[in-house]
Amino acid sequence: MPPPPRSCRTTKANPQDRRSPTESPKEDVSSLCSELHGSGDWSHLLNPLHRWLRREIVKYGEFAQATYDAFDFNPFSEYCGSCLYNRRRLFDNLGLAKNGYNVTKYIYAMSHIELPRWLERSIRADTWSEDSNWMGYVAVSDDTESRRIGCRDIVVAWRGTIAPAEWFEDLQGKLEPLGSDHGDVKVEHGFLSIYTSKSDATRYNKSSASEQVMEEIKHLVSFYREKGEQVSLTVTGHSLGGALALLNAYEAASAIPDLPVSVISFGAPRVGNIAFGEKLKEMEVKALRVAVKQDVVPKMPGILFNEGIKKFENVTGTLDWVYTHFGLELELDVRSSPYLKRGLDVGGFHNLETYLHLVDGYLSSDTEFRLDARRDVALLHIEL
Repeated sequence: MPPPPRSCRTTKANPQDRRSPTESPKEDVSSLCSELHGSGDWSHLLNPLHRWLRREIVKYGEFAQATYDAFDFNPFSEYCGSCLYNRRRLFDNLGLAKNGYNVTKYIYAMSHIELPRWLERSIRADTWSEDSNWMGYVAVSDDTESRRIGCRDIVVAWRGTIAPAEWFEDLQGKLEPLGSDHGDVKVEHGFLSIYTSKSDATRYNKSSASEQVMEEIKHLVSFYREKGEQVSLTVTGHSLGGALALLNAYEAASAIPDLPVSVISFGAPRVGNIAFGEKLKEMEVKALRVAVKQDVVPKMPGILFNEGIKKFENVTGTLDWVYTHFGLELELDVRSSPYLKRGLDVGGFHNLETYLHLVDGYLSSDTEFRLDARRDVALLHIEL
């Protein structure tokens, strides 16, 4: 199977309409450091979308896109399911070296359960490893980038599923308790299995994805705090990666209570029940969910039983088996872009490059696509 396309279907465009460079110019955003990481729930930065926040959202989206671009999707390759590049060269090979971050660790995952089809194709059992897949990485901002953004930023980027159509296989999922120490908190069992599974018989998952990532986060937090630096954690991911990002944020906030933790996710599904969201809020985790209106994945699992049923709580009581989203939503509309075709395109609606294109052109909920958008529309594979 070839790598997933980076684009939605697009309209023909005049080459002169392409705007470059792909990246917006970097500005010193340190004066808004805490606000950009959600300290005020992004309340005054979303509508209209502050240009600094727009650039930061795109930056984290590119980190999430890197998990696809570096993943070996080739089913004929003995290394299918691994990363194509050494971690020290990952950003160089993907053109992300100028973002000012260095990769410090790769994350591998497996699962102990029989997965629905929309998850199993991310955990292959017939290639370089019979058990594990490369699922993402940890990176940290360098000195220059840390000064620009106002803190030492630890980033965790999680990979998503390959084909969005696979999400139709399991609309409701199954909520599983996190454990007796977490009260009524429940999360989708497939997501949790990928995040926590391990086996002594494996090479890459003798420790779980959870243990791998938390060991690195704790090490980096301790290292930079000992140097007297302010440290933040930003977890990002697209699709399934957005679900794993929220589980990661929950665990990090539980383990390091005084660490500012934020999540920037794209096309992420619901992850847990109401108690899960309440606990995240109690731990002051901040989450910004970027969702395309036409994308079906953010409506799953729990397409029938979700947070909308809360209006009946005075009759039913608290329903701990109901899925609910957590955090603020930045809703985007495919119809706002002059470069995207109208009509049904399930894969294109969910594509991460479609998300980044729409973020870059977004001004506010009641204005048109911005004319001075800087992201190159060539990334949408426009046919000239």
